[in-house]
Amino acid sequence: MHRHGCSQKMIADAIKKDKSVISRELKRNASLKGNYSFEYAQQAADLRKERMKKPRKLFPWLKNEIIGMIRQDWSPQQIEGRLKHENKSSVSHESIYKIIREDKEQGGTLYQHTRHKLKKRKRPTGKKISIKNRVSIEQRPQIVDTKERTGDWEIDTIVGKNNKGAIVTMVERKTAFMMMEKLEHGKNAEELAKTVIRLLFAYKNHVHTITGDNGTEFADHQTIAKELKTKFFFTHPYSSW
Repeated sequence: MHRHGCSQKMIADAIKKDKSVISRELKRNASLKGNYSFEYAQQAADLRKERMKKPRKLFPWLKNEIIGMIRQDWSPQQIEGRLKHENKSSVSHESIYKIIREDKEQGGTLYQHTRHKLKKRKRPTGKKISIKNRVSIEQRPQIVDTKERTGDWEIDTIVGKNNKGAIVTMVERKTAFMMMEKLEHGKNAEELAKTVIRLLFAYKNHVHTITGDNGTEFADHQTIAKELKTKFFFTHPYSSW
């Protein structure tokens, strides 16, 4: 379709993908002359796949730059994004955490610059509440990632000391418009759902998706989705980024 002059939107509609996927593919797998062919693209993909099988070495200059950013309190996810943005290298945040852990084992202080100081969070024990019919973020439309439209919301809660008191926050991804309100009944799922519906009801024509974490306070997500005529998605467990 590209060879025949079809637009990226036409191609995206034909293969049921977002237009941004087509754009990335054409840019990433173009030849040195800037032309795209599926034969060359497949060869490039196979070569990358083969190269990734081998363990990567981190250049000393790059490692020093990463360490410097850590000392400036950049998170591993922020460092990963900055390096990609500057086309310096593709270093995953997992690799950066590995640098921090190795430094800590050797008596270093890099871990002191992380948000959680590499501490494992103590999870409360007690009755387990399951969230039924969760829909994974993997199924969320890719247009949400591009921030091209208004109406894709992220929801979370802020919990007080000793797990007492809670505030629900909702942020619209494109505009960064935020609403927040104290939850009189704490993290009670039913009461949280009522609060969310009330706050977003005036904007219900601009609520395409809502994305939350796996907190049990979102167990009544189906009620929220039904009343606001939207879709509710859940992030991967323990993946705050």
